[in-house]
Amino acid sequence: MLCRSFVLSVALCTALVGAARLAAQDLDDVQQATMRAAIAKVAPTVVQIETSGGSDIVGSGSVSQQIRKGTGPTTGLIVSPDGYIVSSAFNFANKPSAIFVAIPGHKDRLVAKVVATDHSRMVSLLKVDATGLPVPTATPRKEIRIGQWALALGRTWTSLDTLPSVSAGIVSALGRIYGKAIQTDAKVSPVNYGGPLVDLEGRVMGVLVPASPRGQDETAGYEWYDSGIGFAIPLEDIQAVLPRLKQGHDLHKGQLGVSLQSQDIYGAKPVIVNITPDSAAQRAGIKAGDVLTEIDGVPVVRQAQILHHLGPKYEGDTVSLKVLRGKEEIRFDDVKLTGSQSTFIYAFLGILPVRDDPELGEEVRYVFANSPADAAGIRAGDRIVKIGMGDEPMTSFSGRDELTTILNHLLPGMEIKLEVHRKESQKTETIKLTLGVLSDVLPDKLPRQATRGQALAKRKEAPAAGADRLRPGAPPRARGLRKDEPKKDDKKAEEKPEVKKEEEKKPETGLLKRSTQAGDHEYWAYVPEDYDSNIAHALVIWLHPAGKGKDKDTENMINAWEDYCSENHIILLCPRAESETGWLASEVEFIQQVAQDLMTEYTIDRQRIVAHGMGIGGQMAFYLGFNARDVIRGVATTGAVLTNLVKENVASQRLSFFVVAGGKDPLAEAIAETKTKLIAHKFPVVFREIPEMGNQYFDAVTLDELIRWIDSLDRQ
Repeated sequence: MLCRSFVLSVALCTALVGAARLAAQDLDDVQQATMRAAIAKVAPTVVQIETSGGSDIVGSGSVSQQIRKGTGPTTGLIVSPDGYIVSSAFNFANKPSAIFVAIPGHKDRLVAKVVATDHSRMVSLLKVDATGLPVPTATPRKEIRIGQWALALGRTWTSLDTLPSVSAGIVSALGRIYGKAIQTDAKVSPVNYGGPLVDLEGRVMGVLVPASPRGQDETAGYEWYDSGIGFAIPLEDIQAVLPRLKQGHDLHKGQLGVSLQSQDIYGAKPVIVNITPDSAAQRAGIKAGDVLTEIDGVPVVRQAQILHHLGPKYEGDTVSLKVLRGKEEIRFDDVKLTGSQSTFIYAFLGILPVRDDPELGEEVRYVFANSPADAAGIRAGDRIVKIGMGDEPMTSFSGRDELTTILNHLLPGMEIKLEVHRKESQKTETIKLTLGVLSDVLPDKLPRQATRGQALAKRKEAPAAGADRLRPGAPPRARGLRKDEPKKDDKKAEEKPEVKKEEEKKPETGLLKRSTQAGDHEYWAYVPEDYDSNIAHALVIWLHPAGKGKDKDTENMINAWEDYCSENHIILLCPRAESETGWLASEVEFIQQVAQDLMTEYTIDRQRIVAHGMGIGGQMAFYLGFNARDVIRGVATTGAVLTNLVKENVASQRLSFFVVAGGKDPLAEAIAETKTKLIAHKFPVVFREIPEMGNQYFDAVTLDELIRWIDSLDRQ
């Protein structure tokens, strides 16, 4: 009886397992069929986009931050029967000269043009000459749920007669990128940027884009592709602004125009410390010191909530606000948000520092006349040792670079406190001053003594409140380890035999002709014969005009600069263009690499690296300045017109310009317009027009000015 029961039980279990397997198989089949049906439903609205022309390098900063333009097609989504298509703005970041769209069911590709771009959500609207096109159904935002299936579609090399490529995942988060995007773990990359994120009913939840909470340009978030973190802009949101985009109106993120006291967006109260001039906040009457407590009726207790409330808003949208001013609560209704406040204006203290100084704080080398520092009574030889804002305690800083970093995150109009050790009285005083706007004034004369000559000396550290302060990159001290307590492996280190150090190799000086490691590019460098590694040298990158990259041309340029290099501690780098006709955008990578090599070999002042060029070389200098922002701090040109787009100021990457035009140069008017464009974007610009000069290198007087400008690039 027991045996029979056992056999029956086994048989029953086997039957149940088999049934479960069949059910699972049936479920998989149903799931695959459902997905295939969803893809087939939306496929007629998914188009293939190809571009030609434009820059072959996209993005700014270091080589690792740049993106080489892809060669294959990408994706778009039809949104209107009369030929309107949306795609990711990333697909047009290289400013192509032509755009072609292939639509399922159409034999020939169609020429498209960009009608407008939503710069907040980074989608572009295209128009082709077609009618009667199919349009997808949008998934209502309220029906999108975390955990539901999500299909990322793209049209690359697949035939239009087949289904689009697909990557399956789920909706992993909602309201990302400060309320603007759906997040998915489906693979999202340039293959499907601009394509739809589809639900299992064949409805479009959103349009796939690269996105990042830390960036606003076309390439922000690109580095996350295929990482399991992808984003899509809800199609419902795109449809809501489609009428404005169809009219050719670019859309921009709405800005309130305030700076908050703390960098802690999750823990600190939203205390306003600065109001941007002519911003929505200034027009409404909001003041520094106000505490933001409510937006559109929703209480605000931390700064991150502000970003989420304002993130989806556009320029021209209105919000209602409440602030706490002292003990009084004040309400502001119908505050109209202004456009981009990303034109960052650098604050100006009004001094030049003494360089290569390992002591705490910063010694003042020069005070600009009529500057905030001048008005506050700061004089050359004084040492600034601490800085603070408002009622916050003042903090020490380790030197010039750290003070510059602090000032880079402050704005004109802010009141600060400085603790200053006076040279004459040897007394320490606390002074208050209001920061001005970074000056473009070029002093007629600067003190010769610019450096302490101790660039390699160990820098003294400024202690943070209640803790040891470390230099960037220094390893943190282990917690609980006393200063005099040996580490576990100290004994082993002591037992190692002493290794005799090789004699340090002296860096090469004089005129150097070199090739890159790959041997595909040549460059010259001139290092002064009296080079001292304890003095940080400026680096000037000379970009020759078209047809002037021969050895003799380079030697002539170096001969003209030789004395200036020796007297002013300058290293001259002269890369050679591949083509006789001029520079290519793709050569930015090569120039950056050799500049980085020199920075490794020699002591280079990172605040005084200049791209300098003439004619087409000057155009390349402009391009290099805007596309190598982590390296270049100054752009000096003669006879060159700014042909590429002006990028906005970046707080942590100062950029200044020295622009020269010949009065007899046919391009003089266009060069003057270059100055106007740069000033409109709040860049410091020194502009000189030399009446008797044509299209040629500038005279000795202007070259002297250029040297002083380079010497003053680290102004604060």
